[in-house]
Amino acid sequence: MTGKLLVVDDSATDRLIIKNMLGDYNVITAENGREAMKLIQERTDIDLMILDLNMPVMNGFEVLEALREVNRDQRIRTIILTNYGELDNEIRGLQAGAVDYIRKPVNMESLKLRIEVHLELLRIQKLYEQTLFERDLTLDTLLEQAPIGIALSHGEKPNSSAEEKVIFNSAYQRITGRPRDELIKLGWAQITHPEDLVKEEALFRSLRAGKIESYSMEKRFVWPDGSIVWADITVADLKLEKGSEFNYICLVQDITERKAVEDALRESERSKSVLLANLPGLAYRCDNDRKWTMRFISEGCYGLTGYRPENLLNNRDLSFSDMIAEEYRECLWTEWRQALEARAPFKHEYEMMTASGQRKWVLDVGQGVFDEHGNTQALEGIIIDITDRKEQENELRHISEIDGLTKLYNRRYLETVLSRDAKQNPDNESAVALISLGKINSISLTYGYSFCEQIIVELTQKLSSLANDSRELFQISLERYAFYIKKYQNQNELRDFCQSVIGMVDSLQILRTVGCGIGIVEFRGGDYADGNIIKNASTAAERSNKDQIFGCSFFNREMEAAMKREGDVKEALIRMVDGSPDDRLYLQFQPILNLKTDRVEEFEALARFKSKKLGTVPPLEFIAIAEETQMIVPIGQSVLEMACAFQKRIQALGCEHVRIFINVSAIQLLRNEFMEDFLDVLNRYGLKPDSFGLEITESIFADNFSVINQKLEKLMDIGVKTSIDDFGTGYSTLSRERDMKINILKIDKSFIDGLMTDDPERTITRDIIAMAHRLGHAVIAEGVEHRKQKQYLVEHQCDMMQGFLFSKPLDEDDALHILAAQG
Repeated sequence: MTGKLLVVDDSATDRLIIKNMLGDYNVITAENGREAMKLIQERTDIDLMILDLNMPVMNGFEVLEALREVNRDQRIRTIILTNYGELDNEIRGLQAGAVDYIRKPVNMESLKLRIEVHLELLRIQKLYEQTLFERDLTLDTLLEQAPIGIALSHGEKPNSSAEEKVIFNSAYQRITGRPRDELIKLGWAQITHPEDLVKEEALFRSLRAGKIESYSMEKRFVWPDGSIVWADITVADLKLEKGSEFNYICLVQDITERKAVEDALRESERSKSVLLANLPGLAYRCDNDRKWTMRFISEGCYGLTGYRPENLLNNRDLSFSDMIAEEYRECLWTEWRQALEARAPFKHEYEMMTASGQRKWVLDVGQGVFDEHGNTQALEGIIIDITDRKEQENELRHISEIDGLTKLYNRRYLETVLSRDAKQNPDNESAVALISLGKINSISLTYGYSFCEQIIVELTQKLSSLANDSRELFQISLERYAFYIKKYQNQNELRDFCQSVIGMVDSLQILRTVGCGIGIVEFRGGDYADGNIIKNASTAAERSNKDQIFGCSFFNREMEAAMKREGDVKEALIRMVDGSPDDRLYLQFQPILNLKTDRVEEFEALARFKSKKLGTVPPLEFIAIAEETQMIVPIGQSVLEMACAFQKRIQALGCEHVRIFINVSAIQLLRNEFMEDFLDVLNRYGLKPDSFGLEITESIFADNFSVINQKLEKLMDIGVKTSIDDFGTGYSTLSRERDMKINILKIDKSFIDGLMTDDPERTITRDIIAMAHRLGHAVIAEGVEHRKQKQYLVEHQCDMMQGFLFSKPLDEDDALHILAAQG
């Protein structure tokens, strides 16, 4: 994470060292506490301060004390610098508001690590605050639009007068007949009918004790005028994020009219026909058997189910059991058994299948009919359509399960689905493919959070096109998606699907530099018991995106998949070395532009490997394996041969002064035969050494510095140019650069990228260019992709550049076309 850092130290040397070492960040400095406070008051974008406690003008403790008085929306996080043996000062500094400390002399790797941690904490805090704000807006809107009463509360009791934060929607206030202030003042106990209060208090105690997750009951609210309103209530523990104020949700539906109907039904047999005609459902009398054989069923059966009563009587065309959705039949039978044994009323909600195939939610309220001996003669009851109410309840339940930005189900809901499927289908094979856009924060930092959100919405629309009945898309977080995949054939199908996902990401141009990693976890339903599916998928996604822009990998318990892949690449390289036509090495050439003449005068040869079995293998993958297995030697020989063939084509075009740079590893350089083999190939092609350059990474000097330096000097003596790649990413090179036998420094892409975000006048890129020139070295800038970067390089006398702004790596014919075009 990038950020604005303030370094406060009275030592100019220490300030310079720290600033240079933190080149990835935007660093400003102050030489004492007074100057630091002035900068803090002038600027609002400082994220982190590195503060020396021991300074002559306003020391570090005085700065920490002054910071407490600064009125800011977000206090600056401070890391204090102390000396060894100053434990008391460290404790005092932390008590004064510092978040961390580091001792002098400063270990830069440790300092960098701590800075990254604290900047990441700031990023998470800002993201969390934004998410909470958006969810509050969504919650308020949904609550007011809901047609049923809703109360959100926390603490000892829902809606208790002791609460400072309680939410009631308009429907809840209408049902209870009281305004919000009065509801808070009285609490729900005082507006509940005394005959219902004892039962509800017992249920609520069980809920608080964790014995139950929710409860439902019918109760009476007492209005201010003494009248009664019957309500069907559901109270549940509201499991939100840690730190949420709301611990309970109460859903209330006015059932006064329904209760009146029920009371009237019990009041007299005379009014039975009128009640049945107006009942929003059906009434029934059936046998106590598995088919619930109907002996009486009201005319409301047709309106509720689409079947006429005569279709069901005595199981003529179908039984009542046939209409009940299959997954509820056994549960319904068990609930009736328990009610009959307890001589208690029966009440249950389930889904029915209508004649048209529609599923309807119904509330079944009934009781057993017993003879004088206590034997069950029949079952009687009414069934009411509650589909609308269930849909409303489900909508509210999903408020905390849907991402507010993309409207996709979130991680909480995915975990619920996985847990449910594990119980229902423990033997089914499934997979989760998690897509990680781990670097998307760079877009937010560059273009703003709102722009980043627009990109996420657009990507969501594209990814949603890949969802179907067997693939469901979820939003895990801003930068992570997950597909829950069922009914797939094999891993190849999953890989093809991931390529489709990558294609969707790649189709958004701005995401091409961000890339994505996809982690796939295959599992049987029963394997979800460990609850680590999403975690494992995330691990695999991060691993897949570690060394490449786009990638996907399967999670398979540590190294199994990685070892198999490594073995496949090794075999392909062996086949290639042995001359297999299905596995071939080829080169592409990236032009290097002279910024003074604006002409291509050099190419970098880039090795590519394509296998019939594996496809195109990334260089970072096969080169590392080639070095490990020593196959880099024959591969390096092949690269040189192909580069020589291309150089012959260049010279045939009349471009005799165009040089080709070849990447060389330490393993190749350290071989005694390297110089002899190198010159032998050049002699066979009739080429001079000054037609080529060798490119090495600065890490190559970590070991065998003297030996490698001697070889480089010999190469320079015969006219071969030597270049050091990725300059500035190592540590020891800065102190050894003067002694290196090299002609050219290649500035690492990370410094060039910094030109787009950091203040160009403060970047150390110009210092590297100036330092190289003073030592007699030319400079090439890598990874130039924007005109702004090129302009900066020209202004500061950089010699050459390469990057997508001018050209990507090219095949031979395309590279020759560039040379021919410039004449």
